[in-house]
Amino acid sequence: MMNKLNELKIWNKAIDLTVDVYKATASFPSDERFGLTSQSHRAAVSIPSNIAEGAGRNSMKEFNNFLGIANGSSYELQTQLVIANKLEMLDINLLNPLLSQIDELQKMTYGFQQMLEKKINIKKV
Repeated sequence: MMNKLNELKIWNKAIDLTVDVYKATASFPSDERFGLTSQSHRAAVSIPSNIAEGAGRNSMKEFNNFLGIANGSSYELQTQLVIANKLEMLDINLLNPLLSQIDELQKMTYGFQQMLEKKINIKKV
């Protein structure tokens, strides 16, 4: 399959989100370094990483599978950021733009998966 990563809009948006998450969590308490901070970082990094891994695979079906994993990580990240907000570690003014980015990425991932599904089904015929 081999897609050019830097040309994939979804991958670029996922990278931007990851950078923004790192910036937003920089002020989390140091005792959360191995808790929510680490979990949020792992979930955020997992999104573009899985998109990249899928893009580098040999089939659309594999790519679609990795997009699903990336989407799961985005929901995980969404949950962690909401928890951080409720624990008053993440201000609502930082949370809302991140949730918007996540929402946009989830819609893009879903759309991308639908498009790949159609291509996969056409190949079967």
